[in-house]
Amino acid sequence: MDQNVFRFIWRFSRREQIVILIATIISFPFLYYSLELPKIIVDEAIGGTGVTFPLSVFGASLGQIDYLLMLSGIFLGLVCINGAFKYYINVYRGLVGERMLRRLRFDLYHRVLRFRLPQFRRMSQGEIIPMITAEVEPVGGFAGDAFALPAFQGGTLLVYMVFIFIQDPVLGAAAIALYPVQAYIIPKLQWHVNQLGKRRVRAVRQLSDRIGETVSGTQEIHAHDTSRYHLADIGNRLGDIYDIRFEIYRRKFFIKFLNNFLNQLTPFFFFSIGGYFVIQGNISFGSLVAVLAAYKDLSGPWRELLNYYQRTEDVRIKYEQVVEQFQPPDIQPPEQLAGEPVVTGPLPTVLSVSNVGYVDDSGTQVLDGVTLTLDLTRTTAILARGGSGRSELMLVMARLLVPTAGRIRLGNHDLADLPEATTGRRFAYVGASSAMLTGTVRDNLYYTLRHAPTRPAAYDGDEVKWSERRVADARASGNSEEDIRADWIDYDGADVDGPEALERRALEVLEIVDLAADVYRFGLAGTIDPQAQGDVAERVLVARAEIRRRLEDPAYADLVELFDRDSYNDNATVAENVIFGTVVGDSFEEDGLADHPHIAHVLDAVGLTEDFLRMGLSVAETMIELFADLPPGHPFFEQYSFIAAEDLPEFQPLVAVAQKDGLDKLPADGRQRLLSLPFKLVPARHRLDLIDGPIRDRLLEARRVFMRDLPEAYRDTVEFFDADSYNTKASVQDNILFGKIRYGRSGTVDQIQRLTADVVDQVGLRGALMAVGLDVSVGVVGGRLTPTQRQKLALARALLKRPDILFLDDATSTLDPAVQQRVHRAIFESMDGKALIWAPHRPELARGCAHLVLLEGGRVLAQGQFEELEQRGLLEPLLES
Repeated sequence: MDQNVFRFIWRFSRREQIVILIATIISFPFLYYSLELPKIIVDEAIGGTGVTFPLSVFGASLGQIDYLLMLSGIFLGLVCINGAFKYYINVYRGLVGERMLRRLRFDLYHRVLRFRLPQFRRMSQGEIIPMITAEVEPVGGFAGDAFALPAFQGGTLLVYMVFIFIQDPVLGAAAIALYPVQAYIIPKLQWHVNQLGKRRVRAVRQLSDRIGETVSGTQEIHAHDTSRYHLADIGNRLGDIYDIRFEIYRRKFFIKFLNNFLNQLTPFFFFSIGGYFVIQGNISFGSLVAVLAAYKDLSGPWRELLNYYQRTEDVRIKYEQVVEQFQPPDIQPPEQLAGEPVVTGPLPTVLSVSNVGYVDDSGTQVLDGVTLTLDLTRTTAILARGGSGRSELMLVMARLLVPTAGRIRLGNHDLADLPEATTGRRFAYVGASSAMLTGTVRDNLYYTLRHAPTRPAAYDGDEVKWSERRVADARASGNSEEDIRADWIDYDGADVDGPEALERRALEVLEIVDLAADVYRFGLAGTIDPQAQGDVAERVLVARAEIRRRLEDPAYADLVELFDRDSYNDNATVAENVIFGTVVGDSFEEDGLADHPHIAHVLDAVGLTEDFLRMGLSVAETMIELFADLPPGHPFFEQYSFIAAEDLPEFQPLVAVAQKDGLDKLPADGRQRLLSLPFKLVPARHRLDLIDGPIRDRLLEARRVFMRDLPEAYRDTVEFFDADSYNTKASVQDNILFGKIRYGRSGTVDQIQRLTADVVDQVGLRGALMAVGLDVSVGVVGGRLTPTQRQKLALARALLKRPDILFLDDATSTLDPAVQQRVHRAIFESMDGKALIWAPHRPELARGCAHLVLLEGGRVLAQGQFEELEQRGLLEPLLES
């Protein structure tokens, strides 16, 4: 990267800067004549000085008024022309600035991808993210102004000065008398502000780092009661930033005060000296007016130039600090990211490690003279005794760490020289923890196949022009021109011929790593679009019919209470019975139903409002009686109470008023609170005997009124249950069951799961549900997955690309022993004939490996088969531990 911000801007926007400079220079004559014309209007057209009327202009005879109107029209035209120049220049400067900002951010992100792994131990994401997003923002805005603004404002200032000097040299001297003083003093004062700015940037970056640590370590903070310590730390850092910023404000506004004071001295000279010259007849009154108008505008360009200087220093500091952070000495060359595959066809079968050493950031010699020759047609295990070095050796061989000494060769190729197009496609590495993308299971699974576009995206009509414009903008900004909407999947790498075959292969890989059952459950909890997946929806309806048939069996009859439009469901809430459908959005949230106008209409229409008030009062009385003496946070509140612990005290005065004076005396908000409680009642669960036969009948009538009178504005927020239709808003499992699980029987959930799985297999729906599960979100960076699921998914995506060399470094440690055995066996079979280099978390797992390497203190202690090293007693310390 260029060390100087001006060199960076000129290098990548030279042509645009020249265009702006040319437009700026062309605008100056129009600006000058817009200053000259008011003097002519005042002296000649209005004052009549030096002109005899009628006046002949291009053969036309003009009177004084005609002449005034003509000059005024020309002045208006000059105003429009000058405005057009400013508009064009400002818009073009903005365009240049945005392109340069886009280029800079892209370049910084590209450099992040080129960082070696140790760099991320020296720089946290709390530092990197603000630098790419916020700290370079002023640099982008400055890029459009770097050359154009001083040229435009400086040229404007020069035009004003020339005009003033032409009117009178003494007035010109008075106009610029204080500028040298300002030009000397202001930079001196600004230097101190710049130093404070550097301190502020560093302090804010460290604050971002601490906040990032808090976000990632929230669990530890609460587990160890260290919240007050972190609050004190952040408060102290905010105090430091406050002190710095306050000092900046003090100095900055003193500079502004001094600058304004010096600017106000000049009019004193104009009024006194200029007025004297007018009285003496040395200059005309029009000239003085024109000079005063020019000076009034003169302060604008001068102020812009001073602000430009301040911005320049601020941007220079930010740019230099960013460059310093993003230019580590060991950064990878760009060719390693962008190069094409060097090795085609089968990989060499030998990996040679020659005298490799590695020193970590702390200066510790982790690897020392490691020399190995690995046969890449068999399985190799790496074990370490008496110290670390195992993981570092795995990372070095996978080309994820660069050794500080020695070399590694793949056949005749130096591993350090191979581009990622070779190592990233032919190698796979899975460690103890793996990063997940924020997206779906499919996104994470297919991630290892997204090397380069394989099939272009199809565009029609206006989309073609839009795509061409996007490419042109990306090219002008130095960004990637590759289309993210293209198909990026390397089907050949996965040894498949298209999307359908890849999905089948993905499901096979999920079976290998024992993740298929989890993805099947994801699919059950997921949703589908019947228009796009009509065959799946039809099979779900077949499964629903089969479930209904099986529930007629006495052995299953009391598992599920099915939805029936004409029957009340005792295992559903009152709200679910009234709405009788799947709610989309928050229009009909259970806690807010009592306040909903349509619900109020329904209750009034069927005469349930007063009954709901009485039921709400009864529920509140029961809750107060049962839970008033329990402390907040007691598990009974979560399991049985309709009212949260913090809300319970608010119901006590309502109940007291209702008991003493009647429900009619309750305030409006109190009535709404009581009305909200019955909606949560589940008769089969709560057994409060509040939902009797007549109430059930009226609730069924309320259901019919709710459906019939639902306003058009709310039609899209509810999809009603229909036994013969797929409910697009409900999960697949809810569609299959089409009912509520009955309360009061132990083991019901397990029985339902077994019954559902049996029916799903019977109708051939499992594969389709697993495909649905592939499109379920894993949450932000995989937050919805358990550690075991994340580890399995990392293994699956590594296997999906069929690597020639698979490095597994403690990659199955979260799996339970029985699952480990199955997964290890399946991985061994899938990698048969290829290289599997494995660093197991338990030494005995290496028994099945063809070759074993034992490290001690970062050196190779021994090599051979497991049994051989065990007989020599070299593995005894590891096996005992």
